[in-house]
Amino acid sequence: MAEPKSTDLMEKIVSLCKRRGFIFQSSEIYGGLNGFWDYGPLGTELKRNIKECWWRSMVHHRDDVVGLEASIIMHPKIWEASGHTSTFSDLMVECRACRRRMRVDQIDDLLQEARFLKPLEKLFNRFSTKRTETSGKHDFADLGAAMSQWVKMEGRGVAPNLAAVLDQGLSVVALQRFSGDDPIQPQAFRDFLRAVATPGEKQKAGRLNDPCPHCGGELDDPRPFNLMLKTYVGPVESEDNKTYLRPETAQAIFVQFKNVLDVSRQKIPFGIAQIGKAFRNEINPRNYTFRSREFEQMELEFFIKPDEAIEAICGTVLQPSGPAHPGEPQPNWGWQIWHKYWVEERLRFYESIGLPRNSLVEYWQTPEELAHYARATVDILYKFPFSKRDAQGELAGEELEGVAARSDFDLSQHQRFSGKPMTVFDEDLKAAWPKVEEAKKTVLLQRYFETRRNYLSKVGLSADRAEKHAREDADAFTKGYYVPHVIEPSAGVDRLALALICNAYSEDQAPDEKGKLESRIVMRFHPRIAPTRVAVFPLLKNKPDLVQKAKDVRDLLQQYMPVFYDEAGAIGRRYRRQDEAGTPFGITIDFDTLGEKGPELQDTVTLRHRDTMQQDRVKINDLIKILFEKIR
Repeated sequence: MAEPKSTDLMEKIVSLCKRRGFIFQSSEIYGGLNGFWDYGPLGTELKRNIKECWWRSMVHHRDDVVGLEASIIMHPKIWEASGHTSTFSDLMVECRACRRRMRVDQIDDLLQEARFLKPLEKLFNRFSTKRTETSGKHDFADLGAAMSQWVKMEGRGVAPNLAAVLDQGLSVVALQRFSGDDPIQPQAFRDFLRAVATPGEKQKAGRLNDPCPHCGGELDDPRPFNLMLKTYVGPVESEDNKTYLRPETAQAIFVQFKNVLDVSRQKIPFGIAQIGKAFRNEINPRNYTFRSREFEQMELEFFIKPDEAIEAICGTVLQPSGPAHPGEPQPNWGWQIWHKYWVEERLRFYESIGLPRNSLVEYWQTPEELAHYARATVDILYKFPFSKRDAQGELAGEELEGVAARSDFDLSQHQRFSGKPMTVFDEDLKAAWPKVEEAKKTVLLQRYFETRRNYLSKVGLSADRAEKHAREDADAFTKGYYVPHVIEPSAGVDRLALALICNAYSEDQAPDEKGKLESRIVMRFHPRIAPTRVAVFPLLKNKPDLVQKAKDVRDLLQQYMPVFYDEAGAIGRRYRRQDEAGTPFGITIDFDTLGEKGPELQDTVTLRHRDTMQQDRVKINDLIKILFEKIR
């Protein structure tokens, strides 16, 4: 069976999410609110399971990570220190006709979805390949006539504000731009599109603009747009009381670093984990829940020693030796191997909850793409149905998680802005430093000094002040003090939930009660994250003994896992409903359970497996053990 197109597949997924209670549009009865989503009964359980799996993996199964839950609204100075108030913005354009706003870096993608793009491209391609028999040149008259027809008919509906629709003579002006092009270059269509979208006076001035993807109208010049949502603390709305809904959860971890370190009895290296809401005033929320204005993050800030401290203590700094997982952490790990370790740990996590390795992409950002604070960043991408395709036609993927080596930037910034020290005292470094050879001391100190000076210069200190403070930091380093560096795995709960839903969705054929094959939709969630782990069915709802026994089994299992009880409708229809909900196991209580066909089957049930539809006969007393083994 041919694979459905990505748009068709997403439409099916969105429909199922509403029909089965995974995701609803926020404020739907009032027309909805763009960029905000509500999770229904199944979606709520799915998100809870995702977060619990992440928390167990990151915190409960490790000795070197502790948790934090910080407030959403924090002191506005935090966002000044982190750079969000000055750099956390996107370039935005606005259509002068329909007044819609969009990010500049999304224009290309939005144009690919525009209703007017394909007809115009088809017309232009016909023109660019057709030549007259007499001159061998491109037939401008042919395209002009076709354009005139399109403008009068279809164009008015799909691109009412396109310049060529408003001024039909503009098509001729646009075509004249290509009169000397032979052959016409591949990028010429984009130039043609801009030409038919730009009013005549601007064309004469040589200023061509992309059209609005929604109506074809003229776009304003790009301008920066800050993504943080403002609010006010206190009864008076004034600049003194202005703050923001947090755009990320990481900064709360950094500002509470010393408090957590003091009370948790941890030593570097160790991490602080947090799950919480964040808010970004996206210009153009899109792709369902993938890019929203309110979302949840799962973030870990894992604090490590500077490489200079590792080398002083251990003699050498171990570097990654290949693409494989580096194994259990070692005292001589430097930042590069720690970074590789966390990338591999995160990939293992995704595989453990049902995302196959071939659905994920490990993308290493180029130096030009790195944030100003990052030494290295790996984006873990999932191949969503709406992802772009690469040159080979394969889905390229969209970001699920970023794993960044953030150096000591964040703690240093909060130390500088708050005036409170973010340094730690390392007994091992203090004890090791006197034993280091003098030549190596000189090298390590110079390297540490230059790193600190580069940071201070980058954040705006004068050369003299940067030199002075860097010398003080280097002197403190010889006494065992330093600002820790950090590796940050940061994942989106909502994006992961959407990835799991997309990955789970499948269609196949299954026999009905009469043995006739029919289509069924199955959500093949991994049992660890399935919203409901098991469903319990009495074979018939009008048999009190069956119903009571089924409720007894439900009550037994509910102590250990989420259970759904259903007694309405034919048993086959009940199975289908649970297949769509993603429930991995179904338990049917029938007359054999009551011992009516022989004592050897009494207190046994039918255990049905969602993916294979296989049915096993098992004892009620063995259910918990069997289900635990399959779920874990």
